[in-house]
Amino acid sequence: MEGESYFRVEAANKLVVRTTIDYWQKIITFKHPAMKTREEQVKLDLRAPDEIRQSKQNEKVLLYYRKTDDYHTCVVVRAINGEGFIITTYMTDKVKEGKTIWKK
Repeated sequence: MEGESYFRVEAANKLVVRTTIDYWQKIITFKHPAMKTREEQVKLDLRAPDEIRQSKQNEKVLLYYRKTDDYHTCVVVRAINGEGFIITTYMTDKVKEGKTIWKK
């Protein structure tokens, strides 16, 4: 992922996760505009998730879930060479299937 780093967070599983300014704008503009004002929530979701699952479709993709009120926020991260890159983030009413690799 090229571009200027926007933020970096050491996640609960010790993976350093980052995103670029351009990619964050793509997420909040086109993919999930509801996340526009939730940047700090996303950072917290990575640092203190309720659960981390491995994607059923791609073993290099991790899903960080944290319960907030009536929904969960999910931060989807691709792990490459010991670094994590945010693919997307969204709100959901349920946790997707997948192997639990970390739980609070």
